[in-house]
This record gives sequence, structure tokens and C-alpha cells, in this order.
Amino acid sequence: MKKLRFSIVDVFAEARYSGNQLAVFHDAGRLPEAEMQQIAKEMNYSETTFIVSDKMKDNGYRVRIFTPEREVTFAGHPVIGTAYVIQREVVRKPVKKVKINLNTGQVPVAIKYNGDDPDKVWMKQQEPVFGDTFDIKEVAEVLNLGPGAIDERFPVQDVSTGFPFIIVPLKTLNDVRAARIDRDKYYGLIKGISAKAIFIFSPETYETGNDLNARMFADYYGISEDPATGSANGCLAGYLAKYRYFGDEKVNVRVEQGYEIGRPSLLYLRAENADGHIEVHVGGRVVMIAKGEFV
Repeated sequence: MKKLRFSIVDVFAEARYSGNQLAVFHDAGRLPEAEMQQIAKEMNYSETTFIVSDKMKDNGYRVRIFTPEREVTFAGHPVIGTAYVIQREVVRKPVKKVKINLNTGQVPVAIKYNGDDPDKVWMKQQEPVFGDTFDIKEVAEVLNLGPGAIDERFPVQDVSTGFPFIIVPLKTLNDVRAARIDRDKYYGLIKGISAKAIFIFSPETYETGNDLNARMFADYYGISEDPATGSANGCLAGYLAKYRYFGDEKVNVRVEQGYEIGRPSLLYLRAENADGHIEVHVGGRVVMIAKGEFV
């Protein structure tokens, strides 16, 4: 039987061993779902992806995404990282676009090159959907912060581009750094709602040239904190455009994430609010770390 190959990459990484780790298994359709789930748990990255077949079908590549706890229908850094692996290890030549077929539909991923080497990989996300708003005091208590840490000019809101997040605008980098999840209050907050993950951000950053610092907490999915979150940043891009966070309905920013856990990451966000519709793009660099065979 043909051995199952895999690649490990860092996504939204400007250098090796930064960004968010991702394991991508090739031609994995013969694996039972339970084994995919067990592998994802064994890897213990925030997500692990399985390319069902290395042969293109329906004008794209069928991909399944698993967290250590469950399969998810969409996540940003797995889509970008898997598209990069498909270009490097399956297609093996420069292509402008790789299409990823998920349960929620097809996601086009654009690849920009430096010569023949991929530079930035960009994903267009679904149009953001804005859901419930939340009480500032309640959310501050979940984060072990005083209510004064939250920027009251903007709502705390559930936003989704295929994967919902509670977006929380904080005032300072110190507020972002000080956030700690109160698990009991966290599970009380998310009970009965679709958004299970909390994404916090501030306009102060560690690195000059970046525009925002962000953190993501998702204990429900077995991820206490994620170093780089494409889906959450897509939601954030839509949020920034809708509420004119920078004074404009157009967004073109750099978001740093993962600094608090020693995995510095950089995500590029573009969004535009035109005629009531918001278009969102999330981009970043991907670095190949290792290749192997599953035995």
C-alpha cells in the first residue's frame, strides 16, 4: 500500500518556528474519520488537515479540517497552509490560485510569488455576518479584566466569515497581555450560542509597523490560545471595516499575534465595505518545516 505522506508548515510566519503550526496529510481519503481525529489529537496543533485526494475534483481539492477535539467546517490558517502545500508538493509549479473544497463550499486561495517561490498566500473569506452583541462587564469578567479595559466606542460582537468569534476591542497592549480566561465564566458566556472562541485586540503593538496586536482563546476547541488565527482575523477585518475603526470603510493592516506565547505571527488584512457588502481577504507567509511518511 502506498505510504501516506505529510508536511508540517508554519503559517503566518515570517521565519521558521514562528506563526501557527499545521500538519497536512496527503491523499488521505482512505483513513477512517476516527483515525483522522486521533491523528489531530496526537499532533496537538490547533488544527490538522487531510487532503482527501491529491487529484483535483470539482475544480479543487477536497480538504477536511480537525482540531484536537472535533472536525470543523472552516478555519483560516489550515486553508492557507494546505493551499501552500498543494502548490509545493502536489502541483509543483507556480499557479495563481488553488481552490480548496470544504463542507461549507469552495474557497479560492491566491498565491503571490517571489520568482518561483511562494511569497504571500491570500484567502478571500465569506462575507462577514454580524450577530449578537455582549455586555461589556460580563465579557471583561470572562477575561479577568476591569470593564475599563474594553474600548466602549465599539461593540463586543459575534462575527463570522464561516467560523464565529466574539470580537473584543481593548484599549491598550497591557490590557491584551493581562487577559486570562476564567473558565467557568467563559463556558457560561458561550452556552447556547454559536461563537465559542474569543478574539481580543488593541491598537498598540510590540513591533513598529504593525497596526494591531491580537490574541485568541478557544478552550471549547481544545485550544487555550492560538498563535495565529486566519478565520478570526477575517472576522476582525470585516469588523474594522463595518465600524470604521481606522476612520475608513477600507482596511489594509498588519496584525501581530502569538507574541504572548512565544510564536510571533504576522497576518495581512484587507477589507472594503461597499454598498453594504464587505469583502475580506486574509494573507500571510508560509514556511515549510518538515516532510515525512505516516506509518
